[in-house]
Amino acid sequence: MKTLIRTAALALTTIVANHAFAETPPPSNLAEAVKQFSEYNTRLDQALAQEQTPENMAQIHELTYTLKAALEKIVEEMDGLNDTLEEIHIASEAESADEVSSYGADYLKTARTVIK
Repeated sequence: MKTLIRTAALALTTIVANHAFAETPPPSNLAEAVKQFSEYNTRLDQALAQEQTPENMAQIHELTYTLKAALEKIVEEMDGLNDTLEEIHIASEAESADEVSSYGADYLKTARTVIK
């Protein structure tokens, strides 16, 4: 009987977790991604500090969907940031002040979204 109740509770928790995930849209920009990554890592930390019950495992499973989407957006944006940094490097070698300023402004705008 306990197994049946536990299985039913896990199924219900999974349904609720999937519903909650569906309500968390993937980040559309770097700022949203950083915010979600920070918030959901805090939630994951709290979930990991609890006893690992089937219900808690379902919650952790749900959190990983949002964390993965946020991390993918961050990686995508950081790859572009690396390209911009390379443009600054090349422009500085060529002593092209206008390009250094332009690429530098773009670089810092993105970098400051991740670090403050």
